[in-house]
Amino acid sequence: MNTLKTFYCFVIIITVSLSSWAQFVSFDGTKINYEMQGEGPPVVLIHGYIVNGDMWKKTTLYRSLIDAGYMVIVPDLRGNGLSDKPHNLAAYQNDAEAKDIMALMQHLRFKKYDVVGYSRGAIIAARLLVLDNNVGNAILGGMGADFTDPNWIRPKMFKEAFAGQSAKWPEIRQAVAYAKSTGADTLALSLMQEAQPVTTTKSLKRIKNPVLVISGNQDFDNGKASELARLLPRSTLKIVPGTHNDTAASDDFAEAILQFLYLHQ
Repeated sequence: MNTLKTFYCFVIIITVSLSSWAQFVSFDGTKINYEMQGEGPPVVLIHGYIVNGDMWKKTTLYRSLIDAGYMVIVPDLRGNGLSDKPHNLAAYQNDAEAKDIMALMQHLRFKKYDVVGYSRGAIIAARLLVLDNNVGNAILGGMGADFTDPNWIRPKMFKEAFAGQSAKWPEIRQAVAYAKSTGADTLALSLMQEAQPVTTTKSLKRIKNPVLVISGNQDFDNGKASELARLLPRSTLKIVPGTHNDTAASDDFAEAILQFLYLHQ
């Protein structure tokens, strides 16, 4: 059931060169930045952790969707990019990130939309599948079934590291260093990990939407994609060449998604 029918939002639109970007005020007053390109059925691209919507502009998928006749909508999730970065835990709890996207699509008056989430963006896309009847097709990239576990150690370790504690895993130390080098808000990154939503296996098994689960053949950062695909009644599993860090930008990733959308339009 859609729980956001009464949310009030407004939008300020500024056009820069060939790119249209905007901010709207979401359900709790948080300003969310987003960009729109192209014409046609809407597809929302949800970025991963430590990055923002700009990650998609470096991918084959971004331009391929526009060229194929889709309207591409790319938000900066709260805490990232040009969106507001609240420093209180409550601002990230209770599916706030998914609700931002739902509120945005309601404001733009789209009755149906497809969604592509990569890495942590796939976790948010999974919440949209549970919460929003307006979601059509979904693509969950770079994700296994580990996020269904409320005691998953990975977000807990990221939360602690970004809060300033010493990290045991080299990859987490590298992630913190990278975030600081880009000027990312490390406190916001810690809070979003602490509030990261969990979608249970029971909830996933009730999803009736067509879902493409896609992962690189060298990507096991978040568990096995095959295990996630088995939980979704109408899933398609696609494994393409790549690691967690480079799969989303690849031609094979884009081709698989476009083929999936074409088959389920």
